[in-house]
Amino acid sequence: MAYPPAAHSSPPRQPSVKVILAAADVSRVVDRIAHQILEKTQGAADTVLLGIPTRGVPLSRRLADRISTFEGVTVPVGVLDITLYRDDLRRHATRAVGPTDLPSGGIDGKRVILVDDVLFSGRTVRAALDALSDVGRPASVQLAVLVDRGHRQLPIRADYVGKNIPTALAENVKVTLAETDGADEVRLYGGSPS
Repeated sequence: MAYPPAAHSSPPRQPSVKVILAAADVSRVVDRIAHQILEKTQGAADTVLLGIPTRGVPLSRRLADRISTFEGVTVPVGVLDITLYRDDLRRHATRAVGPTDLPSGGIDGKRVILVDDVLFSGRTVRAALDALSDVGRPASVQLAVLVDRGHRQLPIRADYVGKNIPTALAENVKVTLAETDGADEVRLYGGSPS
């Protein structure tokens, strides 16, 4: 019995990977955000930077370092763990609770700038606002992000944005930093190859 010849199909297309920011670009973006913070906060007076783990923590430290370099101002830096405030705890595996580490002067009456790597749906920021209300009462809260990729599910926007990257929902933005991943880079995964 003869079988018809097999139809030749092309191999499945691999999703594209595009480098959006290389190491030097990440450095420039952090410098720009630091300058914007200095400008919009009258020299970072009464300002505290709180990093949202994981990559928001080294970003907040870098921003504080750059602000110090540019203006000689020391901005207190802390860590705000949001694990128990996330709205997806029931849908994902249990996460280890990390430390919330506030600067010695606290956050009451201060301008708090939350720092994160990527702003997407807004749910991480909502969780951070809930966590923040349990540890103090800042005078105001702002948000600084390295990348804003759009697709908000909540009415949240960043005050300081390093790079706006229009994305499709199926795409993924991956930030790597030297402190956590060994190198600085922002990549866009997914979509159709060029």
